[in-house]
Amino acid sequence: MVVENAPKTSASEDQAKTEANTKPKEDDDEPEEGEIVGDQDSASSKPSKGIAPQSHALEHSWTFWFDSPAAKPAKSKQEDWGSSIRPIYTFTTVEEFWSIYNNVRHPSKLIVGTDFHCFKYKIEPKWEDPVCANGGNWTVPYPRGKSDTFWLYTLLAMIGEQFDHGDEICGAVVNVRKSQEKIALWTKNATNEAAQVSIGKQWKGFLDYNETIGFIFHEDAMRLGRGAKNKYIA
Repeated sequence: MVVENAPKTSASEDQAKTEANTKPKEDDDEPEEGEIVGDQDSASSKPSKGIAPQSHALEHSWTFWFDSPAAKPAKSKQEDWGSSIRPIYTFTTVEEFWSIYNNVRHPSKLIVGTDFHCFKYKIEPKWEDPVCANGGNWTVPYPRGKSDTFWLYTLLAMIGEQFDHGDEICGAVVNVRKSQEKIALWTKNATNEAAQVSIGKQWKGFLDYNETIGFIFHEDAMRLGRGAKNKYIA
């Protein structure tokens, strides 16, 4: 069930925190890597008398999805892939984004096996989703515990509509594994080579990433698994 784009109740926020391995911030906690440091009360502080609270709407609504190892079957089959993914929060404004981002654990703090997604509203982070079915993804790997800042940069580039072919973007996922963390950027039309290569090159620029990255078609990934080969490079 997708979370509606309506004002969130405290119960909804509590559920989001629980399912995303959140940890309430203590006053004496050290800031996590990639976390915005400063006056975090400014967005929620009371406005001056007579001034209405101001919010900044995003061009698209976005949903965070969470996939925990604890929710996955012991022996997951290929056809069961994605069955444990759950939507936890849909945001429509800049302020809502920072509210959830600052109150969930970042990739370096998530347990091994976790997948944390951010996709456009009503697009499920599954190969079988009608919007994603003919698409593919770019992937950037990072050593374990080193992807926090780059995950944030990816989110800001997506929700801030910084890509020239932003209509091609479905969403992004960070996969937390034992030896590394991988950030993947999902797109709609894998056969549109010009758009995909443009997205890959721009993404590398946003991340200041200098290594070669590859683009894999979802169709190949479903059919060949780890044997799927890069169709494009950037």
